Amino acid sequence: MSLPTTSDDDAAVVIRDVEHHYGTRRALAGVSFSVQHGEIFGLLGPNGGGKSTLFRLMATLLPVQSGTVEILGCDVGLHQAAVRSRIGVTFQSPSLDGKLTVAENLRHQAHLYGLYGIRARQRIVELTEHFGLSGHFQQRVDTLSGGLKRRVEIAKSLLHSPSLLLLDEPSTGLDPGARRVLWDHLQQLRDVQQVTILVTTHLMDEAEHCGRLAILDRGRLVTMGAPEALRQSVGGDCLRIRAPHPEELATRISDKFGLTSKLVDRELRIEHEAGHEVLRDLVVAFPEISSVVLSKPTLEDVFIAQTGHRFEEDSEEAQ
Repeated sequence: MSLPTTSDDDAAVVIRDVEHHYGTRRALAGVSFSVQHGEIFGLLGPNGGGKSTLFRLMATLLPVQSGTVEILGCDVGLHQAAVRSRIGVTFQSPSLDGKLTVAENLRHQAHLYGLYGIRARQRIVELTEHFGLSGHFQQRVDTLSGGLKRRVEIAKSLLHSPSLLLLDEPSTGLDPGARRVLWDHLQQLRDVQQVTILVTTHLMDEAEHCGRLAILDRGRLVTMGAPEALRQSVGGDCLRIRAPHPEELATRISDKFGLTSKLVDRELRIEHEAGHEVLRDLVVAFPEISSVVLSKPTLEDVFIAQTGHRFEEDSEEAQ
C-alpha cells in the first residue's frame, strides 16, 4: 500500500529505504517515513518489529547498512558527531547513578556537553522546574519513584538544548498516573520549546498520545497516520466471536449473512458499521456462540487488519 510521508523540506527526520540485517535475520525491510519539526511521532510495534533497530540507527549507535537516515538535515552515516550534538536520547535502560543526587547526575551530564558554571546551573534549574523536580534536587536518585527517575532521565537528555528528543519506551514500568504526568511534560516540551519528539513503544495507550504513528511489523512499515485516522480506517465496529468450531462458523456466517470474518487466535473478528445489529443477528442464528465482544476499533484492531495476526504474537516469537 502507498504510505503517506511529509515533505523532506519540513522534516526533522527522514528515513529512506532503510534495511538492516543481524547476520541472516532481516530486522528492517526497506522502511521509509519522515517526521515533521515540532511533531510528537511514535514508532509502534511488538518486540521484534524493528522499532529498536530504527531507534539505534537514529541515535547513531548502529551503522547504516542500506538506505539513508537523515537527522535535522544531517546524514547519520556521514556526520555522526553533528547529529549527536543536536539530539537528546533517553534509553529504555536506566542511565542514572543511583548513589548521586538529582543535582549531581545533571551536573555531571552537563559537563559531558561542555556546560559549566552559571550556564550549566541556569539550564539545570530550567529543566528541574519544567519537570517538577525542584523539590527533589538534593535527593539521591535511588530513593526516587519510577516516574521521577524517568523525568530526571529526560531532563538529562535535554541539558544541551537538542532540537530532537529520542525516547525508547519512555513509560515502560510506570504506573498509569506516572505515565499521564510524563506525557503532560512531553507535550509541554513540544508546545513551549518546539522540541521534536520521537518515541518507540509497544503500549497502545502510550501510542495514543502521538500526533502520528508508524506501525511496524517484522521489519516492515505496515501503515502510518494519526491514531484517530488509523482507527477509522478499520471501518465501523469490531466484533470478536468465540465458538467451539470457529472455522466452520465463519463459513456459515458468510453463507447466511454474506459477512467476511477473520480468524485470529481461535477467535473470529468481523468489522461492520452496525455492529450492534450484527451481534443480535449472530446470537439468534448461531446459539453455539459462547461469547461476543462488541467494541469500537482500537490500534490493535488496526494492527490485526494490516498484518492478519495479533500484536502479542511477534513479542512471543522475539522472546
